[in-house]
Amino acid sequence: MKKSQSSGDNIFLRFIHSVFGGGDPEADKRRLLKNIAKDLSHSKFKFYKYSSNEVLPAFGKMFYEIYKIVSPAQLMFQAIQNPNAYKNQVVDYSLNDKQKNLIEELSEDSIVALSKTMSFKDLNAKIQKDTQDFMSEFDLDRINQIDALYSQMMAFKAFCSYDYYFLVKKFSAGLKERDFNTTPKFETITAQYIADDLKDFLSVAWALPLETDWSELFNLFKTYKAVEPVPLPAWKKIISKLKQLKESRTIEMIIQLITKDPIYMCETEELHEHVIDAYLDKMKTQSTNTLKKLQMERKNSQIDGLLQQIFGTTSVLRLKNYTAQTSANIERKNVGSFQYCAPLSYLKAFLVDYVKKDVREYCDLVLIRGQWVSNSLSTEMSNAYHGLLEISDKITELDQSLADDGSIGAKIKTLMPRVGHDHESANIIKTKVRDVNDLARSYMKEASQDLVVVAKNTKALLEDYAKPHGELIINWKELERSSEHPIKDLGVEVYKKIYTFVQLMKSYLQ
Repeated sequence: MKKSQSSGDNIFLRFIHSVFGGGDPEADKRRLLKNIAKDLSHSKFKFYKYSSNEVLPAFGKMFYEIYKIVSPAQLMFQAIQNPNAYKNQVVDYSLNDKQKNLIEELSEDSIVALSKTMSFKDLNAKIQKDTQDFMSEFDLDRINQIDALYSQMMAFKAFCSYDYYFLVKKFSAGLKERDFNTTPKFETITAQYIADDLKDFLSVAWALPLETDWSELFNLFKTYKAVEPVPLPAWKKIISKLKQLKESRTIEMIIQLITKDPIYMCETEELHEHVIDAYLDKMKTQSTNTLKKLQMERKNSQIDGLLQQIFGTTSVLRLKNYTAQTSANIERKNVGSFQYCAPLSYLKAFLVDYVKKDVREYCDLVLIRGQWVSNSLSTEMSNAYHGLLEISDKITELDQSLADDGSIGAKIKTLMPRVGHDHESANIIKTKVRDVNDLARSYMKEASQDLVVVAKNTKALLEDYAKPHGELIINWKELERSSEHPIKDLGVEVYKKIYTFVQLMKSYLQ
């Protein structure tokens, strides 16, 4: 970043006046400018003519020579649009062999491959350990070296990316961009035309660490690009020339004379940025996202397997309004989403297709026709079964309420067009959607609990059926004669189906 000081309220000139006397600040300024011009005349660089306020061709030629040398680097930097790419290059270049191996282990392909041979728990533990081992290799000295190399690269990039063509063209109107086949003819120009250009140049030139060894950075470029964007010997000549210019203050004096500002000076701030943090965050995010992706794939695979066992298909759609399609319309307005469309549809299908058929057949047999030793023993199972029937009706009621003419759906439909300009309407929809999701989850949770009760009692009845004399139901023989299906087979099927479906619900409720 550049800081510039101008004469402004002539604080410096008033100081000169207080020390040396005199009553004319403008006369003091002219005296200072004359002295600057005198000092500049002693410089070996003949770039500026004070009497006519003109910049000489030699100045344009110097910038042309810099432009010719750094032009390939300009193209290289223009091709890399992502600023994080530079940070990644510096860190990758600085990794030791152990870290390079760990990076490979933490890649998505490696994690996916390991997931086929390891449990998710063990895989997660390995990734955590590898990440910690990778981070522990960075001590303070290495971090400082990496930060310094990155700062050096950014200073080099800023210097090379300066618009030399725009500046040099002012000295040679016929100059074509990046055409270095013939040396152009440079003209003397009015100095005022390049005052701002020179200030911008100094802001990038003096930000360069001129005393730093550049071989490491250029080796980095060769590692990634196979060639140096600028020949190192040519770059060292530029650095040498810049050192001479900075030491002599030639360009600063030219700017002071052009702008009639004897106290102008360009100050630069060195870049200080910790690049390791962003790199590590990205690495951890990538591995975490890969784990989440694998976990989701496993979950979806398990869900598909359970759906096949339960329904014989993975496509189960039983609701008309609490659906992914309706949710998408809400999501586009950024006012929430229906979170349980799929599992609530599965629950409705299970209650209709299985609970109201096979489970009902078994419950009617054992609860109505069965002679229980004590009615209190059958109450828990009976309440759970009837609770499932009630939940089926509640799901239907909830789904119907979301229709365009339903109690909730009509309200949402009315408010949706106002969302963009009415904050209150958006809040109302968000609340409605949240309430609907809460109801959907409560139905899933309640149904799962009731199904567990039915399954638990079914298991107890199967054990009771196997005994010589029933201890829960005493008329198994009679029930066997009146049942259309073998009681044991029917009970086992009910238990298995319910157990499988409860596993399906758990995958969404956890």
